Amino acid sequence: MRDYDEITAFLGEWGPYQKSVFFFLSLSVFPNGFCGLSIVFVGDIPEHRCFIPGNLNLSEAWMNRTIPLEQDKDKLQYSKCRRYRLDVIKNLSEIFPDPDSVNISEVGQEPCLDGWVYSKEQYISTIVSEWDLVCNNEWKGPFAMSIFFIGVLTGSFISGQLSDRFGRKLILYGTMGVQSVFSVLQIFSPNWELFCLLNFFVGLGQISNYVAAFVLGSELLGKSTRAIFGILGVCISFAIGYMTLPFVAYFIRNWRILLFTLSLSGLIYIPMWWFVPESPRWLLVKGKAKEAEAIFRHIAKKNGVTPPEVFFTDLELEDLKAKSKQSSTIIDLFKSPNIRAITIVNFLLWMIITSIYNGLSLNTSNLHGDDYLNCFFAGAIEVPAYIASWIFIQRFPRRLSLTGILFLGGVVFFFIQLIPSNLSIIATVLVMIGKFAVSCALAMVYVYTVELYPTIVRNMGIGTSTMASRLGSIISPYIFYLGIYYEFLPFILIGCVLILAASLVLLLPETINIPLPEMIDQMQKFKFISRRDHMNLDPLYTHAATEEDNTVTQKTEEI
Repeated sequence: MRDYDEITAFLGEWGPYQKSVFFFLSLSVFPNGFCGLSIVFVGDIPEHRCFIPGNLNLSEAWMNRTIPLEQDKDKLQYSKCRRYRLDVIKNLSEIFPDPDSVNISEVGQEPCLDGWVYSKEQYISTIVSEWDLVCNNEWKGPFAMSIFFIGVLTGSFISGQLSDRFGRKLILYGTMGVQSVFSVLQIFSPNWELFCLLNFFVGLGQISNYVAAFVLGSELLGKSTRAIFGILGVCISFAIGYMTLPFVAYFIRNWRILLFTLSLSGLIYIPMWWFVPESPRWLLVKGKAKEAEAIFRHIAKKNGVTPPEVFFTDLELEDLKAKSKQSSTIIDLFKSPNIRAITIVNFLLWMIITSIYNGLSLNTSNLHGDDYLNCFFAGAIEVPAYIASWIFIQRFPRRLSLTGILFLGGVVFFFIQLIPSNLSIIATVLVMIGKFAVSCALAMVYVYTVELYPTIVRNMGIGTSTMASRLGSIISPYIFYLGIYYEFLPFILIGCVLILAASLVLLLPETINIPLPEMIDQMQKFKFISRRDHMNLDPLYTHAATEEDNTVTQKTEEI
């Protein structure tokens, strides 16, 4: 049986049709960066302090003394969550017209019983200022983003199964619609609870759309352009959307209008229906050879090549049907000691890298300097990061490259606590260097995972790794929430876990210049697993021992 690439070799690798598919599917990822990180501005916390009712008839001098001063880092500022007891202040103001003649610090304090006053200097409104998500309710802001990532986790779980059952194209456009429609519905949220519920569905649609576009592009494009599409097409399109977000947010300071404007980007999906076909690979797996053949002939026409008269022999069609009956389950990722060790380490890597990436992306508004510029730079730094990851993948061993870039990121974050407060711009630069390292690692770990797992469980391995990463995403909004206890605690934590991740990578086998494994016993060996331990008699694990296989094994052990 000829493989898929051999069957479609006559179409060419980079014809007009492949170029259009590359462009449109990359474009479909743009709204994920454009809308997915909107919470950076939609959920930002404006400057605020307790509201003082006007019916107290306090003089301006007394009004300015109703809020206590608190030490924040290296400066004094008005408390955001406390005020002096207003009944006492009212009585004192009637007795002492001049507040300087009274020791205000001896007056008892109380929480903001009448709500808060929010600065309009940067935002007209955010979900924080509209629903008072501050002080005792400050946890609700990060929780809204955690709900989004729970939706992402759910989408990661169901999108692959739906895509395998109903087709890549249908799920791609269906989830695009889910993301756009629920983003619009969020505009009409009357309360925080409904906003969170809708945010769940936005997250579900976003990741499903992203994964479906990646899979569809990988299956439609030739083997020489798949990696370029995955890293430079999909990832850079996401980064461009990320970079565009602060530009739009700068001119739209109302969170409802901003969400509506961002949701309009979903309109770019509509024309794509006529330019992007269903995956012929999926059609063949489902036994729909005639539909796949029709797509091949259409591509051949667009590329100006002559298709063969007969695409598949009867024997090949029977072979396709037989292969479609083979299946694997998540249990196969844990059966032998070797694949179990690789799977556990892989899960930890995905969780660490993704949680740090999302935590840094959501924290741009807390960095020193202009929020909009910081967000733009955080997106812009990903472009060279993805280009660097492509160069690393092309020229250097995967294991050493990934270890090195993770270790660099960990060391950089440790240094941030050593930067004096008057040199905050240097701290911001270090954060951007760390973001570069984490973005680079995120792109590389995807390719590394593809090469680690054998064909029989590769989709399962990637899918479960993605699910593991979403568990890390759920906790990511709270990483920088730890800063309320100690300013540099989040950076110390990030540095520690990145160095831990770098150490874990060293346990994994090298995959550069090694043929992709087909069966589980062909996988490269985990550092502390013997060759015999990861063999198994299950049919999914074994293969015919040919001279070529023995040669590959010998080369692998030498490496």
